[in-house]
Amino acid sequence: MADSKLHISYNQIHQLIDYAVKRFRLGDDYSPDLMIAIGGGGFIPARILRSFLKAKSGRNIPIQAIGLSLYEELANAGQGGVPEVPGVQVTKTQWLNFGGADSLVSLLGRKILIVDEVDDSRKTLVYAVAELLKDIRAQELQAGMSPGASNTEIGVFVVYNKDKPKAEELPEAVMQHYYPAATTPDRWLFFPWDCTTDIGVHTELSKRDS
Repeated sequence: MADSKLHISYNQIHQLIDYAVKRFRLGDDYSPDLMIAIGGGGFIPARILRSFLKAKSGRNIPIQAIGLSLYEELANAGQGGVPEVPGVQVTKTQWLNFGGADSLVSLLGRKILIVDEVDDSRKTLVYAVAELLKDIRAQELQAGMSPGASNTEIGVFVVYNKDKPKAEELPEAVMQHYYPAATTPDRWLFFPWDCTTDIGVHTELSKRDS
């Protein structure tokens, strides 16, 4: 990874998501009815994205949260001068839960949009899609359907795609609904929710870096 750090502000993320919704015609050409935010970086982008999609459809799209960890647990990782270092194995820390009581709402026939802040090695996204497909296949089997018969669609939205070789690849059907708001060189992306000092200074540094 390049040594340079790119400070990113809340305003920049908001503007990028606004631009991406218009550029990719989200809510028109692909209109999700369920968003799955990968924690913790996908939470805020998913919430902003939902507002833009609601402005088109007039309805709130439900957001489910999942927890996946790929980055090594280093002291102060992502803060100060300590970059996050990608690990080699994805760990599931939280998965889908609809309505409590261990009951799952049907995934079948939905247009699902997975949301994360960055597509780095792509391992996390590939893992999320693979686990989601397992759930979909299990529900199809339970419903007496053959695999794929539910016509469930999965898309991916990321705020930043790093322009680098990926360790793994997403299925072709998912790549047809792959929406990166921006593409950046392989740099350390310093997001505003990682800032533990003066957010005003962070915002000014984001203007310098842009």
